[in-house]
Amino acid sequence: MHATLAIAFLLTAIGLAPETKRAPIEPFESSASLTPQGKIDQIVFARLKKSGVSPAPLCSDAVFVRRVFLDVIGTLPTAAEAKDFIADQSSKKRSELIDRVLQRKEFSFYWAMKWSDLLRVKSEYPINLWPNAAQNYHHWIQTQLKENVPYDRFVRELLVSSGSNFRVPAVNFYRAMQSREPTGIAQTVALTFLGVRAESWPKERWAETAAFFSQMEYKGTEQWKEEIVQFDAKKALSQENSGPTELAAPDGVKVIVSFGQDPREAFADWLVSPKNPWFAKCAANRVWSWLTGRGIVHEPDDFRPDNPPSDPELLAFLERELIASHYDLKRVYRLILNSKTYQLSSIPASDTNRNDSYFSHYPLRRLEAETLIDAICQVTGSSEKYESAVPEPFTVIPEDQRSIELGDGSVTSSFLEMFGRSPRNSGLESERNSRPSSEQAMHLLNSSHIQRKIDQSDKLRNIFQSKRKPKEIVEEIYLTILSRYPTEDELKALKDYSQPGQNGPKGRRPIVDAVWALINSEEFLYRH
Repeated sequence: MHATLAIAFLLTAIGLAPETKRAPIEPFESSASLTPQGKIDQIVFARLKKSGVSPAPLCSDAVFVRRVFLDVIGTLPTAAEAKDFIADQSSKKRSELIDRVLQRKEFSFYWAMKWSDLLRVKSEYPINLWPNAAQNYHHWIQTQLKENVPYDRFVRELLVSSGSNFRVPAVNFYRAMQSREPTGIAQTVALTFLGVRAESWPKERWAETAAFFSQMEYKGTEQWKEEIVQFDAKKALSQENSGPTELAAPDGVKVIVSFGQDPREAFADWLVSPKNPWFAKCAANRVWSWLTGRGIVHEPDDFRPDNPPSDPELLAFLERELIASHYDLKRVYRLILNSKTYQLSSIPASDTNRNDSYFSHYPLRRLEAETLIDAICQVTGSSEKYESAVPEPFTVIPEDQRSIELGDGSVTSSFLEMFGRSPRNSGLESERNSRPSSEQAMHLLNSSHIQRKIDQSDKLRNIFQSKRKPKEIVEEIYLTILSRYPTEDELKALKDYSQPGQNGPKGRRPIVDAVWALINSEEFLYRH
């Protein structure tokens, strides 16, 4: 098959000068204007100009529809959705698509998957939430996202909830930690909501922060695997000091805890305050990183003085917008997705513009394990089977369950493990491994698992056996797999391959081979 995307990358690697103007590379780029769309573009484009870096052209409509679907809901557009969007002549179609996709039911499942990595939603070792608690915890996270609960309320409930981990889902935040010592709890809280790692602060600061979590109690019940997590009022009342307690927040601010008050409430007040130097920055930076592939502070959970933001003005703007919207994360999604910075092509304007920290182009990223297998299943009309170490009723997975909807990190498959799904042990972003390997390549190329999905696909067979012209069949295949129409070169390559007795076999086989080739292409396997 003609590898158009590979040729496009080759063209950019021959050394075009930053100021060189070139025609858009079909079918991945657009000739539309790069006039800034809003404040994000003004900030990014001004910095690019100052640095002597040229932004890439805008991506094509076909690339955009695929990118937005994958980045926002972890799902490929259908052939009909891609076709309709490409054909739409409205000047507002990109912003309208963004609004529609943000309302899709898949949104809450995809982002619950992301948050479940950070919040360590896993029933088995070393987290040991147990299946029913893990499922309840995941459902609570998914519901918060579905209802677009403000981010500060979402975090506050995680921090101050008390009760049974079976009946109060948010309590599992404290259960899903490998260390329940006050310092261990403080480090998990800081990593998750401030983007600060354990080695970033001195011991004295950790000790001060740990004091907010020193009066917690974990208590078992008669019900197997149930645990009560709560503020230990007896411990607080037994302290010699019968008046208010002064504790130090991580930024040095003195926080007054009333006598008998749960210190977690005081910490939550400090944490979600607009004056907090880390909270909104960390959240905005995570969203930017998830949508664009790289944090303004990179990695997004590594805030420290010697790892400054690559663009402080951009991060400050997103922080202000999040606070002004009363912590409406979807407001930040819309700002980023509607920016031309987000909509740039993945092909740099020149070989000297490949520094991702400038945000001069959209970075190539391999699909997550869950998104990739869901995409293969969508293309072929097939499903996956999942397994769990503990076959309890709560781990029975419907046959048509999508991978992005799996709530429990212990429910898995050999494919998900091979392709780097997060083990959810620490809450670090880096636990998810998206680096390609030879084992992955061989599985996609040669395994009976993938080949069977293609060969036995009723969906693909129906496309092939339809009464349409051969060109229309090939277009349907391309729209289904790559969300775009084939180029003339690709149509010719497939036509040549289909000639019996010359380059290829007769009948259905050329279409099956084309599907196999497209699924194994970088264009399918990567966000671009």
